[in-house]
Amino acid sequence: MDEKSPKIDVNSNSSYDSPSQDLEHQHEHLELKHHTSAEIEADGHWYNKKISFFGTGFRYSSAMTQIVMLAFVVFMTPGMFNALTGIGASIDDKHTADNANVALYSTFATIGFFGGTICNIIGVRASLMLGGTGYALYAGSLLAFNHTRNKGFVIFAGAYLGLCAAVLWAAQGTIIMSYPTESTKGRAIMVFWVIFNLGAVIGSVIPLADNIENKGSAANDGTFIAFIILMCLGSIIAFFMLPMSKVFKSDGTKVMGQKHPYWKDELIGLGKLLLNEPRILLMFPMFFSSNWFYTYQFNNFNYGKFNLRTRSLNSLLYWLAQMVGAVCIGFVLDWQKFRRSIRARIGFVIIFIAGLAIWGGGLKFQLGFTREQAESVPPKFTPLDYTDGGYIGPMFLYIFYGMFDAIFQSYIFWILGALSNNPKKTALYAGFYKGIQSAGAAIAWRLDAIGVSYMALFASSWAMIQVSMLIAAPLIFWYIKDHTSADEDHMDEVVGEEEVTKEFDVQHEEQ
Repeated sequence: MDEKSPKIDVNSNSSYDSPSQDLEHQHEHLELKHHTSAEIEADGHWYNKKISFFGTGFRYSSAMTQIVMLAFVVFMTPGMFNALTGIGASIDDKHTADNANVALYSTFATIGFFGGTICNIIGVRASLMLGGTGYALYAGSLLAFNHTRNKGFVIFAGAYLGLCAAVLWAAQGTIIMSYPTESTKGRAIMVFWVIFNLGAVIGSVIPLADNIENKGSAANDGTFIAFIILMCLGSIIAFFMLPMSKVFKSDGTKVMGQKHPYWKDELIGLGKLLLNEPRILLMFPMFFSSNWFYTYQFNNFNYGKFNLRTRSLNSLLYWLAQMVGAVCIGFVLDWQKFRRSIRARIGFVIIFIAGLAIWGGGLKFQLGFTREQAESVPPKFTPLDYTDGGYIGPMFLYIFYGMFDAIFQSYIFWILGALSNNPKKTALYAGFYKGIQSAGAAIAWRLDAIGVSYMALFASSWAMIQVSMLIAAPLIFWYIKDHTSADEDHMDEVVGEEEVTKEFDVQHEEQ
């Protein structure tokens, strides 16, 4: 390589010339070719042609198009699942619903550590298609339970969903952390999170509309049938996504595709990642706490205090608030006025203070009722309805809970994306994240199933959020750099740009 030629880092628009750095690393930097729009379209393949849609042009092979498609896959699958779960126990046997969630998250936690490995082997498209099947089966098991009372099928469906979700979320993490350029990762996470939670918002309209006159505790058949149909559509959308090797980033570089790995090599790579980068361990408490609070919010706060139609309205508002939270944190994390390392610190301060304020407000609300009062037969108080005068305060509290969830989880994804641009590594990061997150959720759902007090689940949720952030602070404040170079990211472990460019050029010549 000519020392005077610019060395282009992965996902960067900047170039540098540093022969001494070449000597220090004792190998050449990867040189990535930035293709122009004309070069990409001249390739001749339909997915590289610009498509006009309502006065705007986009390419099917662009990273943002694929991220939007990913968002709609998740819109139809976890988005709908969140809407179904967000109303609290959607069947009239809360104990069975809790145990199904324990099975789900226990399996998710176990498989989640290897989700990135599975995704690297079968590819992101197949991972998303497989992932979507579990959600439809789970909704079907709830429908069947209302007629057959088959608890075993519900628990089996929960376990199968855990496997599917682990693979789906590993694929999601790979795409959301490796498709955008470094300067657009916050925007990409924002777009994804808004569309994803739009699914939960629209999904929440289904039980609200179907049960507007239902003052009981279980959703009706139409609710579950609608969810099953929509969840199946998620796998269909995933089928039409492009393989990673055909996707272009916004700066004209191709997404780096993985080499076809052996499963043993992938498992070894999982261990090496922990040994070589032990700082990622500082994020594990944040991973663990990121779904812990769902049990309290859905099955204690929402289920414990409100009737079904009001729970459905609360769920809609919760996921709508997540969209707002995602937009806000997305702008902060991509605010180009500040360097990336500074944006990481700004985000940390915002989330830490928001946690103190929102959960501090939640303490006053939780002091007003207990599990014994809410779950006795009959309840020792009338469940709150949205027409009651005391509804407005708890409604806003639940909205803020939703906003906080979005900024907390979006921030975790952004931090992981700031640590690496390597799709192989980000798939493993995503596997760690979702696996540990699910381990926490499994424990929390089990604690709810055995009747741990509402206050204990509330206090543990709040404490985990604040303490986990303090544990992660050293990584966030001192290890987040303004740019991740190709050498630091070990990009030689994925298909190099020379191979990608060669493939592109051969395809172009064939045209």
